[in-house]
Order: sequence, then C-alpha cells, then structure tokens
Amino acid sequence: MPRPHLALAVRLAIGALTLPVLAPAHAADPYPAKPIRWIVPYAAGGGSDFLARTIGQGLSAKVGQPVVVDNKPGGNTAIGAAETARAAADGYTVLSADNGTLVFNPVLYKSLSYHPGKDLAPVTLLGRFPMILVVGAASPAKSAKEFIAQAKATQGGINYGSAGAGSPHHLAMELLKVETGLSMTHAPYRGAAPALSDVAAGQVAAMMVDYAAGAGFIKGGKVRPLAVANATRLPQLPDVPTFAELGFPRVEAAALVGMVVPAGTPPEVINTLNKDVVAAIREPAVNKRLVDFGVEPVGNTPAQFSELLRSESGRWTKLIRDLKITLDN
Repeated sequence: MPRPHLALAVRLAIGALTLPVLAPAHAADPYPAKPIRWIVPYAAGGGSDFLARTIGQGLSAKVGQPVVVDNKPGGNTAIGAAETARAAADGYTVLSADNGTLVFNPVLYKSLSYHPGKDLAPVTLLGRFPMILVVGAASPAKSAKEFIAQAKATQGGINYGSAGAGSPHHLAMELLKVETGLSMTHAPYRGAAPALSDVAAGQVAAMMVDYAAGAGFIKGGKVRPLAVANATRLPQLPDVPTFAELGFPRVEAAALVGMVVPAGTPPEVINTLNKDVVAAIREPAVNKRLVDFGVEPVGNTPAQFSELLRSESGRWTKLIRDLKITLDN
C-alpha cells in the first residue's frame, strides 16, 4: 500500500499534466501591441515627412497604438536605412524608403552601411511624387518643346538645378538629357527650395521638381511648369502635358516612397502591417490630404512593391552606370 505522501505526489503530478500549457503573455498579444516607430530618413517638414505623419495618424487610429515619427536625416537616407536594418525584426520599427534608398544608392556608392535586398523587406508603396519640368517665369520657353529647342541652340549647353546629387530630381533630369540629346550641366543644391529659388531668379535654367515641393513656386507664378514625367497628367496641373504626349514616352520619373521593415520580420506581421497601412491610405480624409499635398497615393501588396523595385532597379541602374554617375568621393 503506497504511503499517503507518495500517493498525493502522484495525484499532483498527474493533475499537472492535464493543465493547459500557458504561453507567455506577450506571445498572445496581437500585433501591434505597443507603439510603432516610423523612421523618416529626411528632416522634418519635407514631402516624405508629411507622407509618414499623415498616414501614421490614420494607422494609429486603426490599430489603437501610437505611431511615432523619428526623423533621421543624412547620408542620402543611409543613416535611417542602416538604423532600421539593425532594429529588431518585429514590426515595431518601420522606415520610409524612397527609390534613392532602395534603387539608386547601391549603384551610386561602392559601399553602403546597409544592403536593400538583404537587410530590408518591402511592406507597401505609400505614394508617388511625379516629377515636373519647370523653368523660371522670365524664361523665353513657353513649352517643353521650346525649352528643348532653345537648350539645343545654346552654345555649351545649359545648367540645371536639383534637390541634390543622386536624388530622383537629379536623375529625372539626366533621363531627360539622354532621351532628348540635350547638353546640360548639373548644379546640385541642398534641397528643392534653394534650387527652385535659383530657377525662379534665372540663375539656373530649369529643374525637375515634384508638385509637393514646387507648389508654392508654381502657384505663385515664380516658375512655369512645362511637362510632367508621368504616365498621365496631374490633377493639380491638368493643362500641363506629359512627356509621352510630346513624343518622349521614356521620360517618366517620380520619387517613390514606400514602407520597409528589417529583413526577417515574420510574414504574418508584414501582412498585418500592410493591411492596416493600405486601409489608412484609403481613408477618404487621409487620401484627400495626400492628393492635395501633391502625392499620388498608392498602397499595394509587398509582392507588388517588390516587383516595382526590381523593374525600377533595372531601368535606373543602366542609366547611372552608362552616365558614370557616382557619389563616392
């Protein structure tokens, strides 16, 4: 006959085996269960910053968690990208990554502090900032065709400005140069605003700019839009033709801004984040704010964003290499 304390021990052991296994409390929490940090690799106040803050507000309302925008400018977006790449792959650190971050930088620099394909995973394309060719209000060119003709007739070519070397604005103008056979010299600025000021003053002949950055100059009559590097005309500039309408269908360029997360983030987290971000973009109030600002809202799947990046990489890598453009000192 077993001793009483041994019988009790046996009963307790058997009872323990029948208890449900309790997972750690945090494992049961649905994503997101805490604030999301949204890194923007530009200073506050620009187009990427506006995009993140506007969509972030909508995302926060949907998921019931704060979305905290963290501006990390510098290194042609490399500082913010590298910090994201080193973050925990749990969906709580996201990055606004444009085509400079994901497409141009790997070709413009011999070495980077991050690798777009290995260190970052796509979530969705947030929006597009189509490029617009503008000249100063005093320019004799009243159309893109007049601008091209006058530029070709100018001995030694013309100067053009950009928001910075390696920016979509810079490479869009280089694309125009190749497609039209123009001779143009690049004058890089530290941002779109100073470049626009010099275009308005006639210090440089022209530049490519997105509507979000150039709206004030365009509405104020300081610069004249001549053509848009987009498949369709822009709703804000319905009278300005596309380059395709003018016979240059390959002149299509935009600043593409998407959301990425650290590589290794679980697929289910990426899919949840994608669903919530796309829903935020499609909220009528958020969508209207973006369109009014000059953004073409998108919101697609991770696979669609990834495929777009592959296509963009092939197109721009060839241009950058053919023209031997580099940002290495």
